Amino acid sequence: MAYFREFRLTSLVLCLSTSSGVRCAIESSNSPGLPMVINTWGGPFTAATDAAYLSLLKPETSALDAVEIGCLTCEANQCDGSVGYGGSPDENCETTLDAMIMDGTTMKSGAVAALRRIKEAVSVARHVLEHTTHTLLAGDFATDFAVANGFTTQNLTTEASAGSCAQWKAAACQPNYRINVTPDPGTSCGPYAPLALDARADAAYAAQLLAHRGRPLGHDTISLIALHASGAMAAGTSTNGAGRKVPGRVGDGPITGSGSYVDGEVGGCGATGDGDVMMRFLPCYQAVENLRRGMTPTEAAADAVHRMLRKYPDVQSGLVVVDAGGAHGGAGSGWTFTYAYRGGDMNETVVVSVPPVNGAAVDLRRG
Repeated sequence: MAYFREFRLTSLVLCLSTSSGVRCAIESSNSPGLPMVINTWGGPFTAATDAAYLSLLKPETSALDAVEIGCLTCEANQCDGSVGYGGSPDENCETTLDAMIMDGTTMKSGAVAALRRIKEAVSVARHVLEHTTHTLLAGDFATDFAVANGFTTQNLTTEASAGSCAQWKAAACQPNYRINVTPDPGTSCGPYAPLALDARADAAYAAQLLAHRGRPLGHDTISLIALHASGAMAAGTSTNGAGRKVPGRVGDGPITGSGSYVDGEVGGCGATGDGDVMMRFLPCYQAVENLRRGMTPTEAAADAVHRMLRKYPDVQSGLVVVDAGGAHGGAGSGWTFTYAYRGGDMNETVVVSVPPVNGAAVDLRRG
């Protein structure tokens, strides 16, 4: 049985003048207290919330550990088919994975993109963070790095994903992400050849670049922020990307500032949605900077969403934002977005439903 209660997503910023300058403390009306975990989506994604939160109750667990544990939970559970192996096969029927993890103290992140044949994408991303000075590794080279660091290659295709891809091909590969090619991608599987475009014809060229090919498939994502009892923060994202994508496509998930972002002095953000559009705006970086400017988490998320809507009115997006004190909020467009959180002494995870930006949020408590 579910219990519903409405609440206001607000916070009060108190600034005190001291001899060393101005210090601001965030008094949060909806913070559950620390430690805390918050992430995109409810439903099966709450298993990640619970796993990460419960890990933080152990003194040896860091914020980075909790993020990795939460994302690994969704990778293993194949949350909603959009995270982990066996989901969102590309045009060649292969599942590839994107993941990122970020430390809010050092501002260092590690990520993998288009990772092949390795199930534990977020753990490989953490190895990039901790054992290289790089930020992002991609494709087969990311797989080589994983194997060199002790990970085992595995087939990420399942009977279900292979069957789904076969059905898609039998239906003339519809829908797909191809535009401005021949033969017509609306009726054919290709192979495709590019059509010549004239960049000098401004209006026509813009229309060609923004050609609409229908809603993307499989663009849910686990983006999770952990707040340790000490105040340390970390964030991460894991996804198998958009279903039927062009092989090699990388979405917003592994991009620092897009899939997720965290600054332990300010707060963090996790994103989900149409990553091809969202990564053009770095919405999580924008949301955290909005917190720094004094916005509440809800205001920070809504501002980032509106920036995308001004250029892409049909974009499906969802942002969850939490400040360093645990106050939280979200905003989305094109769908009803949900996020989940658990913190303080809460004995269950709460799911918050956030209608498109002109709606009010509702708390959905799992029974």
